[in-house]
Amino acid sequence: MDDAQRPQVIQRVSALLRAIGALDTSGSSTTALARETGLARPTVHRLLVSLAEEGLVDRDQKSGKWSLGPELYLLGSLAASRYDITDRSRGILRDLARETGESAYLSARRGDETVCIASEEGSFPLRSHVLYVGIRLPLGVASAGLVILSHMPDREVDDYLTRADVTGQWGNRHSRDEIADRIAETRLNGYAVNPGLLVEGSWGMGAAVFDAQGSPAWALSITGVESRFREERRRELGELLLREAHRLTQLLTDRPRSRG
Repeated sequence: MDDAQRPQVIQRVSALLRAIGALDTSGSSTTALARETGLARPTVHRLLVSLAEEGLVDRDQKSGKWSLGPELYLLGSLAASRYDITDRSRGILRDLARETGESAYLSARRGDETVCIASEEGSFPLRSHVLYVGIRLPLGVASAGLVILSHMPDREVDDYLTRADVTGQWGNRHSRDEIADRIAETRLNGYAVNPGLLVEGSWGMGAAVFDAQGSPAWALSITGVESRFREERRRELGELLLREAHRLTQLLTDRPRSRG
């Protein structure tokens, strides 16, 4: 393999691992993974076999489906001490779910996407099931990605909106101009609102959580049915989200740092 091919292989492997993690906890077929990644099925099979030899993926002998392997678990455990904030967010997610009755989520920025990494179900019997742990969405799509994008510097926002085109999958309500309008509104309010743009009748709101450098690295969000997000209640929910997001930011900023 020459140097020019190496980045492409890494990109394909990364896409495969993400697809396995996102598609189905019970495993995914080679065909489904090829469809999800846009790669040829023989290429997907060849890469999966190589990954299985390294323990990075595992294959069920009966169903033939692929899942993430034990080596990834070990690597993830080592990385968790630096990147995992779910333990510190649990109490805040529980408080959000209890006070609002809606389901609460924590999402993390990963490049041009957000990935949901923790959740807490609310008590209200009617719920939105758009979000779940593991789902990845582009920045600007859903309240978590929108609020993170809105708190990024203008230059980074412009760069992202120039290179990203999410209208093909998410529709014209996610055009550059529409997202820019929602960014302006989010910056004015401090929190983001998703008025049923992904699934009709399913609303969401989000507030940014910042890292030690002041960058929007995570987002707290709540989702529920439209009737629970009337204008007067949105203001209350927005204030609560901002307060809890600030609390989590403080917890992360004050966490003890390892000594080298």
